Amino acid sequence: MNRNHIFIDTNILIGACVGKQDDMLCLRYLYSLTGKKLYVSSLSISQFVSVMQKKMDNDVIRDKVKYWLKKFNIISFQKEDIEKSLMFENTDIEDNIQYVIGCKLNCYYFITNNKKDYKFLNIESLKPKEVRLIKR
Repeated sequence: MNRNHIFIDTNILIGACVGKQDDMLCLRYLYSLTGKKLYVSSLSISQFVSVMQKKMDNDVIRDKVKYWLKKFNIISFQKEDIEKSLMFENTDIEDNIQYVIGCKLNCYYFITNNKKDYKFLNIESLKPKEVRLIKR
C-alpha cells in the first residue's frame, strides 16, 4: 500500500456538507497536503448525491460535486470489485466494497467516521480528528 494514497469515505463528504466541524476541518487539512493523492469512489459520489438531494438544492449539489472532481481522483468500480467484497466477513458490505475500491489504487489511509468497519491489516483507518497523523 502507498502511504501517499488517501481514500476518503462517503460519510466524511456528507458530514462536511451538513456542517460537521471535524469533517470540514479534516477535508481542509487533506486539501493542504502536498505529494499526496486523495481518492473517493464513484460509489461515494453517488451515495452523496442520493442522500443530499433530500437536504439541498440540486445546484448546490452539482457545484459541490464539480469542486470534488477537481480535488479528488475518482475510482470506478466493477462487478469483480463487488464480488471480491462479498468474500469478507465484515458486517458492513458497503464498507467492504469501499475497501476493495480503495485497494485498487493502493490507498493506505482510509479516512472514515466508521473505523470499526475498516479493520484490515494492510491499511490504516483514521477518524477525521486523527487525520493530522498523516505527515505533510
